[in-house]
Amino acid sequence: MHKFLLAGFIVSVSALQFWGCLSAEHSFTRVAPGVWRGVLELEKFRIPVRDKDTVIILYDQFKENELPFNFEVKYLDDERFYVEIINGSERIRLDSIRYGRDRTRARDTMNIYFPEYQSYIHAEIRGGVMQGEWVVTTKDDYRIPFYAISGKDYRFTPLTMKPEADISGEWATLFGTDTDKPEKAVGEFKQTGNHLEGTFRTETGDYRYLEGTVQGRKFWLSCFDGSHAFLFSGSMRGDSLQGDFRSGKHYETLWTAWRDPGFRLGNPDSLTTVKSDAKISFQLQTPEGRELAFPSRDFDGKIKIFTVMGTWCPNCRDEQVFLTEFMKQNPELAKNMSVVAFAFERDKDPKLANAHLLEYKNKMGIPFDIVYAGKASNDEAARVFPALDKVRAFPTMIILDKENRVREVHTGFDGPATSKYESFKKEFAELITSLNK
Repeated sequence: MHKFLLAGFIVSVSALQFWGCLSAEHSFTRVAPGVWRGVLELEKFRIPVRDKDTVIILYDQFKENELPFNFEVKYLDDERFYVEIINGSERIRLDSIRYGRDRTRARDTMNIYFPEYQSYIHAEIRGGVMQGEWVVTTKDDYRIPFYAISGKDYRFTPLTMKPEADISGEWATLFGTDTDKPEKAVGEFKQTGNHLEGTFRTETGDYRYLEGTVQGRKFWLSCFDGSHAFLFSGSMRGDSLQGDFRSGKHYETLWTAWRDPGFRLGNPDSLTTVKSDAKISFQLQTPEGRELAFPSRDFDGKIKIFTVMGTWCPNCRDEQVFLTEFMKQNPELAKNMSVVAFAFERDKDPKLANAHLLEYKNKMGIPFDIVYAGKASNDEAARVFPALDKVRAFPTMIILDKENRVREVHTGFDGPATSKYESFKKEFAELITSLNK
């Protein structure tokens, strides 16, 4: 068994020390091209008190409470460039970048914007080093320290300690084992040597593209997409996995997993139900100022798809991308579909929310209406849709036939990072085709 021992000569890689000890050769005009290793410091470095498997903490290795991710800087010409965030097989292209110079500090600065999620990374740049913070504008004073180093293509560590086991496959999982109400999930992992990718599916959505490493009997996974910052740590314990999950700088919980071929999540098509004799209805205004009401002639003779979502929600974005692609790939069916996305937003000002919805819609090329429906909460969504017994998840998709009868309510969304995505696409196409007859 390989064990990591806490080194007595800990070398703290403080972002404040980067400027003096690191440099990079560069023939570029702005930011060093190529792959960078970024880090969100969920907590400032502290020596952890752990068991015998505590990870060694050395220069060029990851540290407890740091969330690492990779991104690549790509140039279009001598000055124009964009950034791609890397999470496993996913690449998120970011073109909204503001580059300038802080004359008071005599340093180049850059803002990398995630416009869909209303967040950005602000960084000062010196050669092959960045230092700054990730800021979420829709949350009060939500800032996480950030640093990055160019030329580092590993995520957690370049170590290649022989894994104790291959954890590929599905794992029955419980999140929140330190709480009174643990949540069921299914872990889906694919391990190749030390490299690990995967996700967790829950009854309300998935954790999207996770990427990490296996070292000895311990493993780590992370994801950063501009909306969520996920960090998973785990340890193999006989036939089970035990771990810790952190989301951003505030949420932390324990989880456990085990092999169980018979373990199942609830059916997403039956988790949310329509109250007896209740009818779907609404009257709202689009960001463009157009009145949108149901029932109305605008929806007569059409298959209706009403989706409860938020622009802050990556799973919701996955669903909007799916619906957009489905309509583009099936123009004949699209002629008989009316889709409306009901956005429940974190912006406190409805005017700001509507302005953001227009930007969101245009940037993603969404061919259907998005309406501001209220503040981001399950209770607010339930108020807009009182016909539902409860709104359990963002997103929730309500499908009505041409006679305005609810035919299905789909809770959550298993996105492209999961094993269920292809089967969902097939079942959705079959349902819409049948309703179009």
